[in-house]
Amino acid sequence: MADGNLVMQGGSARPQGGTLARLARKRSTLAFLMTVPLLAVIGGLVAYPFFYALYLSMLNKRMTRFIGLENYTFLLSRETFQSVIWQSVLFAVGAVIAKALIGFILAHVLHELPSKGQRKWRGMLLVPWVIPPAVSTLAWWWLFDPSYSAINWAVATIGIPPVAWLGEPSWARFSVILVNVWYGAPFFMIMYLAALKSVPDQLYEAAAIDGATGWQKLRHVTVPMMRNIISITVLFSLIVTFANFDIVRILTNGGPQDKTHIFGTYAFQVGIQSGDLPLGASVSLFMFPILAIFAVFVLRGVTRRSKEMAG
Repeated sequence: MADGNLVMQGGSARPQGGTLARLARKRSTLAFLMTVPLLAVIGGLVAYPFFYALYLSMLNKRMTRFIGLENYTFLLSRETFQSVIWQSVLFAVGAVIAKALIGFILAHVLHELPSKGQRKWRGMLLVPWVIPPAVSTLAWWWLFDPSYSAINWAVATIGIPPVAWLGEPSWARFSVILVNVWYGAPFFMIMYLAALKSVPDQLYEAAAIDGATGWQKLRHVTVPMMRNIISITVLFSLIVTFANFDIVRILTNGGPQDKTHIFGTYAFQVGIQSGDLPLGASVSLFMFPILAIFAVFVLRGVTRRSKEMAG
């Protein structure tokens, strides 16, 4: 016989809550044990390299003496590295904004297509994202080639003079951003398309009854419902774009005159090619505070909106 939280066994009363608590503890222990392999991978591939790079960045070039923050102050005093900071921010922010806008437009266009046609176009538009970046960047390098540029050949037919896509700083910056946008826009498209499919049709019907226009539906229904997905996707893409290496390395190798270097390529040049691993580690770690600031603001907004929706 059970009375309240008591269970009678062998003439003695035992709290039922104690058994449930032990069961919960066992489940939590099992859950922790199941996450151990993942924690080990994260520790080995993320945490350990990060702290080791932090340690390296505080050593001298021969890695024989601890010098504190001297590598960081030395980098900040160099005009080339100041340019690298500006170019990295321009590359990442410009590419992410363009990818977000193009992905948003493509997602809406696909969302309005019939299911059969949508699957076909979705598959074709995902091709740039599926192809390995190094392979697709080599194709773009041929398109930008100064002697055999297919783009220059196409624009020459309408009387436009050839452009030094990778030989002039402004065009080179535009070129690397363009290739990154071409590669990354399909990721935004597929994420936004999934978010669009989760928006209840009843909200659009209610807005139509109230006389809302297409723009008003987009502004007051679609964007608010997608805001968290948009924020998380932008944050993820910003992290990946800041850490990009292969596009700039293959297309320009930081040139002309170091005008397209970003953190990844400049860290490789300083740390690997020049043999100064501590200085290279210092360059790569400059990404961390910049990304941390972005992450704090984005995640704070996501948390606030989630609480508002839950409330």
